Amino acid sequence: MNLDFKGKKALVRVDFNVPLDKDFHITDDTRIRAAVPTIKHILNQGGAAILMSHLGRPLKKLKEDGSIDREKFTLRHVVPHLSELLGVPVQFCEETVGEKAQAMAAALKPGSVLLLENTRFDAGETKGDENLARRMAALGDLYVNDAFGSAHREHSSTATVARFFGKDAKAFGFLMEAEVKNASRVLNNPERPLAAIIGGAKVSDKILLLERLIDSVDTLLIGGGMAYTFLKAQGGQVGKSLVEDDRLELALQLLEKAKSKGVKLLLPEDSLIADEFANTAQFHSAGSKAIPEGWMGLDIGEKARQAFAEAILQSKTILWNGPMGVFEMPNFANGTKAVAEAVAQATGKGAFSLVGGGDSVAAVNQMGLSDKVSYVSTGGGAMLEFLEGKELPGIKALA
Repeated sequence: MNLDFKGKKALVRVDFNVPLDKDFHITDDTRIRAAVPTIKHILNQGGAAILMSHLGRPLKKLKEDGSIDREKFTLRHVVPHLSELLGVPVQFCEETVGEKAQAMAAALKPGSVLLLENTRFDAGETKGDENLARRMAALGDLYVNDAFGSAHREHSSTATVARFFGKDAKAFGFLMEAEVKNASRVLNNPERPLAAIIGGAKVSDKILLLERLIDSVDTLLIGGGMAYTFLKAQGGQVGKSLVEDDRLELALQLLEKAKSKGVKLLLPEDSLIADEFANTAQFHSAGSKAIPEGWMGLDIGEKARQAFAEAILQSKTILWNGPMGVFEMPNFANGTKAVAEAVAQATGKGAFSLVGGGDSVAAVNQMGLSDKVSYVSTGGGAMLEFLEGKELPGIKALA
C-alpha cells in the first residue's frame, strides 16, 4: 500500500457484509477484523478513513410495502464493534452519498473514521453507475480497495469509483494484497507436489475450477456431493446420492483429461450413507460405487479419509475449496474435519496451504486450526473466480 496518507482522506471499500442475529448482533466478525490492519495503517500515517461497504441484498428483500428494510440492512449495527476493534470512536453517516455525507467527510480530522451507509441502498451500486461512483469519489483524496470478497463484482464502490482517482492515488489494502499474493502463489509458483481438494454439492458450480486445476495440479481430490456424479459416470451404483445426470459426460471428460495429464485424481473409495437427508437419519459405511437404492452418500468414509490424508501429507502446496460432506450436520462432518486436520498437519511439516470457500473456512475456524494453515481466504465467490483464472473487476480497476 504505497500511498502517503498524511493529511489525506482515504475512501476505503471494505467488506463488512457480516452475519447478524435477529437482534442485529454480529455472529462472525472475521471480515471486519480482516480490514482493521488497513484502517489502522491509514490512521497511524496521519490520514482519515471514510469506509464504505454493502450488507446483504436490501433491494432484493424489500418489505411488504415495497420499501427498503433499513433497520435490517443498516451498517449502523457494526459501529460499536468496529469502534472497539479500532480503539477509536467511529462516526456514522446514514447516507452513502449526498449533502450530509459530503459535510461529514469534509469535517473529518486526521485519525478519524467515518462509516457510510450500505452502498446497496442505492440501486446504482450493483449496476456500476458512473454518477454514483463520481459522488463517492468526491468524498476522498485517495481510494483503497480492501474488499476482496466483492472484487468479482463490477459495482460502483468496487470498480467504477477507481476511474476517478489517478494511478498514484489508488491502491489495494493489506487484505486484498494478501489474498492476491497467496492465490497467485498456488496458481503461478507452487512448490510441488501441488494438491487441490475440491468439495461441495455440484460439479456445475466448479467446472471451470476443475478444468483449470487439472492443467496445473499433481493430485486432485474430489469429495462432497459432486463426487457422486463422477462415481456414477464410472458405472458406480450411487443410490439416491446427489447426481447431476446432465454432467456425466463432462465428468468422464475430466477424468480422461486428468489421466492424459498424469494427474492423480482421487474419488472417495467409501462413503457414509444415510436413508434420508437429515442428521437424525440412519447411517452406515458403504463402498461409494455400491450404495443401495434408497440410500445416499452424505460424507466420505474412513478409507477415503485415510487415502485423502495420505495424499495431502505428501504435498508441498495445498488448495482446499469445499466440504467433503454435509458439514452442517454433525454426523456427516467428520470427513471435512479429517481433511482439515490433514491440511494443518501438512502445513506443520512445511507445506503451504490455502483454504477458501465457506464450509472449508468454517471447518478450520470451528476446529481452531485457522492459525495452523498458511492462509484462510475471506473471498468466497471472488476467490473461486480468481482461481478459475477470471479477471476480477475490483483488481483490474487498480491495475
